[in-house]
Amino acid sequence: ASPASWQRDCHGLRLSMSRCAAAHPIVQQIRQDCAEPFAAFEQCLKENQASVMNCSEHVNAFLLCADRVKL
Repeated sequence: ASPASWQRDCHGLRLSMSRCAAAHPIVQQIRQDCAEPFAAFEQCLKENQASVMNCSEHVNAFLLCADRVKL
């Protein structure tokens, strides 16, 4: 609903969502179990800011890892 101003208009919602997600046990487990593929994905994004599609392999590896995490 706010494509031009979502950063400003949705700031409170974004913070609430982040706090909720950070407290959820499955998110905490994914952060622990998949730290390595996520770090590789973040590094790829830093190195490919103009062409983030180059990081699809990294995001897929992270998503596969996250999908395997069990509580």
